[in-house]
Amino acid sequence: MIFRKKHNDRRLFSLLDDEAIGRISDSDADTTFDDALSGRSVAELSTGSFVGNFAARRVKRFGIAVLIVTFGTFLFRIGSWQVMHGEEYRQIADNNRTRTRTVLPNRGVMTDRNGVLLAWNTPAFHLVASRADLPLDAADRARRFTELATLLMVNADDFEKRYQNAGTDQTVLLADDVPYSAAIAFLSNTEGVVGVSVELASTRTYLTNAIPTLSHVLGFTGTIDNETYDAVRNLGYRRFDSIGKQGLEEAHETELRGTPGVEITEVNAQGKTLRTLEKTDTVNGSDLTLSIDARLTAAIEYIVEARLANAPVKKAAVVVTNPQNGEVLSVVSYPSYDANMFARGITQSEYSALLNDPNAPLFPRATQGEYPSGSTIKPVYAAAALMEHLIIPSTSFLSTGGIWLGGRLFPDWRYAGHGQTNVYHAIADSVNTFFYTIGGGTEAFEGLGIERLMQYASLFGFGSSTGIDLPNEANGFLPSKVWKQEAKGEPWYIGDTYNISIGQGDFLVTPLQMNRSTAAFANGGTLMTPHLLKDAAPEGVKIVPDDVAAVIRDAMRQTVVYGSATLMQDLPEAVAGKTGTAQWATGRAEHTWFTGFGPFDDPTIAITVIVEEGGGNYYSTPIAKDIFAWYFGNRTR
Repeated sequence: MIFRKKHNDRRLFSLLDDEAIGRISDSDADTTFDDALSGRSVAELSTGSFVGNFAARRVKRFGIAVLIVTFGTFLFRIGSWQVMHGEEYRQIADNNRTRTRTVLPNRGVMTDRNGVLLAWNTPAFHLVASRADLPLDAADRARRFTELATLLMVNADDFEKRYQNAGTDQTVLLADDVPYSAAIAFLSNTEGVVGVSVELASTRTYLTNAIPTLSHVLGFTGTIDNETYDAVRNLGYRRFDSIGKQGLEEAHETELRGTPGVEITEVNAQGKTLRTLEKTDTVNGSDLTLSIDARLTAAIEYIVEARLANAPVKKAAVVVTNPQNGEVLSVVSYPSYDANMFARGITQSEYSALLNDPNAPLFPRATQGEYPSGSTIKPVYAAAALMEHLIIPSTSFLSTGGIWLGGRLFPDWRYAGHGQTNVYHAIADSVNTFFYTIGGGTEAFEGLGIERLMQYASLFGFGSSTGIDLPNEANGFLPSKVWKQEAKGEPWYIGDTYNISIGQGDFLVTPLQMNRSTAAFANGGTLMTPHLLKDAAPEGVKIVPDDVAAVIRDAMRQTVVYGSATLMQDLPEAVAGKTGTAQWATGRAEHTWFTGFGPFDDPTIAITVIVEEGGGNYYSTPIAKDIFAWYFGNRTR
């Protein structure tokens, strides 16, 4: 039905007019409108009836709009869940139907060069739970924990604390080091126990209960701290897994650890295993054979302890290497501690006792201690003067007791002086005047100067790490004119160069660095990289010409023949060396050094010893002599 008639009011509530009505044609919409009029003309409609009809249309439109908005919101939320949170919800769904179990590999053991076990694994049992199978309600969880503790015959006090500390981790360690009998009892009565299992693990055991000084070399394993966990969690570590800390355990963590296996199983609504979905086998860690000689290390420890038994000082470090290939035979920082304390879980009282010990047993002074070198650096500076052609082996200077500079005396250790001194005598008798002259120079002689002194110190490995496979090795320190101006606000004086020339002042070295430089003279001029793995390929760089190395070797031999180390003349084989005392603090005794090698004709061992604040008692040389004697009488391979 088509309407053409005009209404008397051309605009009904300003919403409808003739033209609009005229556009209505036969259509579904027309029929609907016609039905609404029920056969009456527009003119016959009252204003109220039209308004009612219009209101109904507005309600309809509003309802449609609400439906559109609601449906749009629904679609948006679905999209949000899928795009932004899809992985999260997928993980939750997977956790509800699957369980992932880590299968630990056997950690590699460490042995010394002769096959003596230094670090090995002792079986242990851990109680672990799947978070998805533990009650969310704290009261229900407490009841479950009590049941587990009763079954295992252990204390449940720590269960909830461990649960909370695990954060969102899906696997929770409820108890470690579960007694063997309790673990067997649990495994025999697991019917009805869902989501909780006893895991075969291990604790690390070390020979350090017998040879404590090995602790600084081996390090230990311990629970991962939060900062470390954030860095390694993507490598398959769980929060409660052990990881290497300090020493070789840290440096060779990847090789020692191996690769954990993973087993993914499907479970039912009660958490019971239905089937295995995926399984990856473990790869056990690699065993390490070290260059370390455990018997030699035990002997050194005994020698140091015996020599310092009645001494007022108790802090020392010893480094022993093979100068031909860089193998480290022993690294001793004395006193030390037992690494087993940390591996089993050290108590607060034990840790406090170690921290508060004035002799600092936790400090690996052989690789991290930084000291003035004293006269042990003199062979390096003598080699530098020879290599720079400032001197030849026969060049000599007159020592009358020291050098005067601006009213200040830079003394020799011998008050009356040493007379005419060439490089051999200067090293053998540690003549300061010779080194003041070649280092800082005089009016009649141009010395090396601080720049070239430090250049050659760097050439011999000072001022940077040696490259040994131990973490946190110290670099030592090479002073310079720029550094002094910036750090102290003072210019560099020639007196500073004189002090550096005899191993005093701000120049700092580690015992390992000093041993490395000594080994370079022993082997004919090659600076070797020290290493602790027996099968590691030797690495070295030739830094000293053969003729220069021969001069320094001969001069160091004279130290034993008639110089400052004649104590060693009665050793069964000829050795060479250099002694030193290092001033480091006003009012404190000097550190005492010895560094040397033997047998002289074919060196197989280089020894460096420092005794902190040994002073005028010169403990280092007797200790080194005892080590040489033991080595010559007991060396194997």
